[in-house]
Amino acid sequence: MGTIQVYIAEDTGWSIDQIAIAVTAGTWISGLFAPLAGYAADRYGPRVLTTLGLVIVGCCLLVISSIGNNSLWQFIVPYVLARSISNPFLIGVVPRVATVNFFRRRRNITISISGMARPVGGAINIQIISLIALSQSWRAAYGYVGVFLLLLAAPAFMTMRRTPEEIGMLPDGAAPGRAAANTARAGAGRGRNAPGLEPEFSWTAREAMRTRAYWCIAGTAVLAIIASAGSGYILVPYLVSQPGPGLSNPQAVGVGSLGAVLAMTTLIWGYMADKLGPRYCMVMTITGAVASGIFLITGVNSVLTAYLFAILWGFFSNTVGTLEHMLLAQYFGRGSFGAIMGSLGPLQTTALGIGPLFGSYLLTFTHSYAVVFMVLMAMYAGAGMLIFLAKAPRLPPRATATQPDVAESAAAV
Repeated sequence: MGTIQVYIAEDTGWSIDQIAIAVTAGTWISGLFAPLAGYAADRYGPRVLTTLGLVIVGCCLLVISSIGNNSLWQFIVPYVLARSISNPFLIGVVPRVATVNFFRRRRNITISISGMARPVGGAINIQIISLIALSQSWRAAYGYVGVFLLLLAAPAFMTMRRTPEEIGMLPDGAAPGRAAANTARAGAGRGRNAPGLEPEFSWTAREAMRTRAYWCIAGTAVLAIIASAGSGYILVPYLVSQPGPGLSNPQAVGVGSLGAVLAMTTLIWGYMADKLGPRYCMVMTITGAVASGIFLITGVNSVLTAYLFAILWGFFSNTVGTLEHMLLAQYFGRGSFGAIMGSLGPLQTTALGIGPLFGSYLLTFTHSYAVVFMVLMAMYAGAGMLIFLAKAPRLPPRATATQPDVAESAAAV
């Protein structure tokens, strides 16, 4: 929508503000759908939900491709439905649940690959959709994407499964018989499994919500999203309007785009999370984001330093959400990961909507970009403090009562 809205407005006469209604409503409703998507993903798996999501979104886009210029509400309704469904079912919750279910040893790197899908896919899709809209029409672009999603539904239904156990395997592709033999040999003489082979205890969503770690992670997500969204919203105006940077509008847009493209560095953080753990990586990324924000208002005074800021900001700020999901999986296991992750959806989307409003109103009140960025970086620092406090919770009584091996292994780790 970031690119194609120009073509829609020129063709229909609708204002950017009217189109933005659909974007905002779809984003917020998708947050309300996230808990439902998470619960359903735990219960039914990604096979049904991904297929259903592809069909619904594909049909909505085909409806959009056939509307007339005087039918704003006929555009808003299917667009809101498509955005509400696509975020949790095709991009966020459901794919992450599938990743967590099928991987354990290399779970962090696979979550980071999943996290790359949205920014990398978006960067590619923007170019393709813009070319179609320019050569044919924006309606044709929506129509082609709708058909493509419907064509994806059949292979998604045939190949996706809820858990590896459904196809006679364990996470990471291990065969049950071989895994049991390896575990027995590795743990022989020690009374428990070898490190790395311990059974994984799965918390329920209710148990997770009773821990300090859960609420520290939730608070980190809210503060980091508000700070990031608010910074991104006023970044281009700051680079253009302030005498220090003094960039042209295309140069400022290029700086903002570079930060988004650098989301591919998520792979690096996924690798580091496998080595250091996602919690320490989150502290590092948030610290780096705060330092980058301070550099923006103190050291960015040319095109070169603006691009240097974009590199630093993109490297540190774009991966907090992905690391958050790694930490949730590490602390609470895979049994109810969808419900636990989905429970954060309303908080996250609310924060995403608050961020630009908070940044813009604070700028109106203070008339100082420096003050706004310092406040937003202070919020980032607060997120870092919360994640520093989010230590691994003690297992609930149910674990020690029913699974002593798991409790013993967790205590050792």
